[in-house]
Amino acid sequence: MNTIELSKNYIPLLDEVYKNASVTTELDTDESVAKAGDKANEIKIPKIEMDGLGDYSRNGGYTNGDVSLTYETVKFNYDRGRKFTVDYIDNEETAEVAFGRLGAEFERTKVAPEADAFTFATLCGKAGISKVAAGSTLADGTAVMNAIKVALDKMDDDEVPAEDRYLYITPSNLSAMQALDTTKSRELLLNFTLIKKVPQARFYTAIDMQDGKTTGQEKGGYKKATNGKEINFMIIHKPAVLKFNKHIASNIITPEANQTSDGYIQKYRKYGLVDVYANKVAGIYLHHKA
Repeated sequence: MNTIELSKNYIPLLDEVYKNASVTTELDTDESVAKAGDKANEIKIPKIEMDGLGDYSRNGGYTNGDVSLTYETVKFNYDRGRKFTVDYIDNEETAEVAFGRLGAEFERTKVAPEADAFTFATLCGKAGISKVAAGSTLADGTAVMNAIKVALDKMDDDEVPAEDRYLYITPSNLSAMQALDTTKSRELLLNFTLIKKVPQARFYTAIDMQDGKTTGQEKGGYKKATNGKEINFMIIHKPAVLKFNKHIASNIITPEANQTSDGYIQKYRKYGLVDVYANKVAGIYLHHKA
């Protein structure tokens, strides 16, 4: 049941929840790289493989090699939605704030945090990504700096391109490192094309998605999984990530068109995927707490 407190003023102030918008939109993939799949719930991603150099003979000339372009099938793994109904009179007596702000508030406070949490947790769960050998809490800025240096060295050894490396890090860890204010700390941060602070509530290695129906899950959303760890930071090479929305529906049905009640209906559905290219798992580095 919706709970709406009727306005005592002509134009009430909305007591908004403090929430950031999504911090992972810059990872979205250009949809033109994807080819339609054989089934509705999948896409095909081009994948190229070729032979290396062989000896050149002055008599026989070049050694023949093979090159192949195949398509890797990836299934969509995110399909979530909600429907809200706001009574016509409730909306009118709150100066139309009740429904007028519903869509924006829902996307900012519910959709964006879950999208971020799902993105990070999904990338963390991919086999073959680079990660810290054993989780640990980073005690101070020096520990953060050293951990990031180890991560960068690992990516360099794996020949991950230096361009388009994004650092996602908790606010406390980033502040601790910035507080050092040393030449080394400043230079280390210059290795990243983008640095984003991620609230800890969105930064877990694994999450449980609440279905919105089962007892205890009526509120929907997500929570840290039992086996989930708090993430300290992640380094993500953007070209390694597959992330886009195939379908987003945000529909409004007015009371006149509502066949069941005298109320406004807001429907929202998001269908898409988050994945990693099979040949680019080295482009993801994870550092988490124990």
